[in-house]
Amino acid sequence: MGRLASLLLLLCAATGGNSFEVTTQPATLRVKENEGVDMSCSYTADFGADVRMEWRFVNSKGSTHYVLFDKKITDTYANRVNIFSDTNLRFSKVTRQDNGEYFCDVSSSSSPTKNSKVVLTVLVPPSVPKCGIPQTVTTNSQVILTCHDPDSSPPPTYNWYKGTTLLPVDPSKNVAFKNATYKLDSKTGMLVFPSVTKMDTGEYSCEVSNDAGPSQRCQSVKMEVRDINTGGIVAGVIFGLLLLGLLIAGLWYANKKGYLPMKSESSKQQNAAYKPPSMYGGGGDEEDGEFKQKSSFVV
Repeated sequence: MGRLASLLLLLCAATGGNSFEVTTQPATLRVKENEGVDMSCSYTADFGADVRMEWRFVNSKGSTHYVLFDKKITDTYANRVNIFSDTNLRFSKVTRQDNGEYFCDVSSSSSPTKNSKVVLTVLVPPSVPKCGIPQTVTTNSQVILTCHDPDSSPPPTYNWYKGTTLLPVDPSKNVAFKNATYKLDSKTGMLVFPSVTKMDTGEYSCEVSNDAGPSQRCQSVKMEVRDINTGGIVAGVIFGLLLLGLLIAGLWYANKKGYLPMKSESSKQQNAAYKPPSMYGGGGDEEDGEFKQKSSFVV
């Protein structure tokens, strides 16, 4: 005990007996959207007289914004946040964008920055989710059904239905779905069929729920699983070959009947030599380079 007491005394001496504590109240808040809320911050006197205090907001994506900086409410929050009792924040109303953590940072010349935080959850009831459900798919292909509600807060839980039957998140634990191969993510809303079969044909719908309001569901859509139409593919190939054969036969017949230009005639026209006019004049009866006497003369 004597050694422990000595150690505690040395620790207090090293720190000057200062605790530099920052406290926020409450630690967590759950508030409906458009309602008001207060956040309080206090700190111990050992920070001294030159205390610097700021309120800092960090959203779910990690982005940081100051609410209170240099003893003033920042422009982003000026129309709906006030400071009271020098250290506390009062929101006249909150929005879904206010979801996140609020840090009260306190520092002074005699202390590094210390902080405490308030976690705010803005309650937003579910809205009708956006569902992506294909109407026709091919057997043995991978099929992905999507469901998303971007506004619910806290983030909703996603459930999928086939007809009126709720699909269990883990089908392997349900006897009625022991042969099912789908994978369902209740956090992202994705329903994946790695290799869809005709047994998966049916009407599907997605439901979102949280503790802020009643659940919402998208309109059901029938997904039909079909075999590959091999007969149609074969018929298409045969039809294409028949068209090609008719084209070849038509060209042969036209060539035989002389409907197509002869290659020799066209070559003669292209290879015909240009004949310049005779230097002696005269009509077209004269051949090139040949002189014909037109009249007699006396010497």
